[in-house]
Amino acid sequence: MPEHSRTVRDVAALRVARVGRVEKSGDPLRPFRLVDADGTEVAAVSEFLHHMLADDASPASLRSYAYELLAWVRFLRAVEVPWYLASRVEARDLALWLKTTKKPPRQRRPDAPAPGSVNPITGKAAPGETYAARTRRHARAVIRSFYEYHRETHGRPLINPFPQGGAAEEGSPNAHHNPMQPFRRPSRRGMYQPKEPKPTPRIIPDQSFNDLFAALKCNRDRALIAFYISTGARASELLGVKQGLVAPEDQTIGVVRKGSQTLQHLPASADAFVWLRLYQQKLHSVVSKLPSEPLWWTLRRPFRPLEYDAARMVFTRANQLLGANWTLHDLRHSAAKRMVRDPNLTLADVQWVLGHAHITTTEIYINPRELHQVGEKPQVARPQQRPGALRWSYGLAV
Repeated sequence: MPEHSRTVRDVAALRVARVGRVEKSGDPLRPFRLVDADGTEVAAVSEFLHHMLADDASPASLRSYAYELLAWVRFLRAVEVPWYLASRVEARDLALWLKTTKKPPRQRRPDAPAPGSVNPITGKAAPGETYAARTRRHARAVIRSFYEYHRETHGRPLINPFPQGGAAEEGSPNAHHNPMQPFRRPSRRGMYQPKEPKPTPRIIPDQSFNDLFAALKCNRDRALIAFYISTGARASELLGVKQGLVAPEDQTIGVVRKGSQTLQHLPASADAFVWLRLYQQKLHSVVSKLPSEPLWWTLRRPFRPLEYDAARMVFTRANQLLGANWTLHDLRHSAAKRMVRDPNLTLADVQWVLGHAHITTTEIYINPRELHQVGEKPQVARPQQRPGALRWSYGLAV
């Protein structure tokens, strides 16, 4: 290929075939593997995933990284460049391709909202036709870590196509500073790293939450949502709870944290335990009651543990009745917002409940403009009078 055509590749005309796949192997030491278009396992990716597993990465992370590397392998196949010869040119072209190309078409419901349209109830936009900045940032981070591993382990390739940004890449820009010149500020982003707007947590208003809760059809779903809104746990954390980790007498429920994998007992509302008891009574003598068994089960035979996709569909069906597009993660944001409003909780308390590693992550919930309007008093604790409604475990009425 001529040098000129290689450096000014027509990204718009590029056709990236959806070949290759990620397979679940069943081997606990190699749970996932990447197979290329010829049906051959990509050994470099398998070695990297094996390294991640040894570094205590979760199976979900391995799967996510494998799919990102599958997209990279497909892209390199389209531009006819082996992975070990990829350069900054391929990194640049991947960034442009992800920014401009449309996501693969998928089957949609006839009443599904148009891509990028804003829901009139929630104010949230539906996923757009192109890849979001967060998706592109994640792809860059995965590919960079893949090359960095091979550089450190095998000494090749010599150059990482995606360099590290900031002061780490530039060394010490002010090591030999001229006092007559202004200080140099290191770049904050790595090369070809998309800019991402500062996220704004989306809180479900009280009335909208009551409407959503009323749209649920069974006690299991009511118990799930009650625990989500009162504990602030992540969706996967709550779905992974075992029966032996529920302590109604202490009004706590134990979850295994997503990042640290540590067990943490979170306070929950009294109503959540009431709904849970009603749900368990219906499953009496149907599923095992051992402490090591899952807490959440499907409602139809054959009974099996409730997984994330099934829980998300429960939430989706309730949304359809209301014409909304709230997500399970919005419940976590709503719980966090209500916690920071509670005068009896410090920001460090909220950080502990949410399981944030850094308090700066928790600080995104303390924007005073988002908590209440100018001149309006913040919400305070008050008794709940509506029969059957969910009461907030920290004293804030829903």
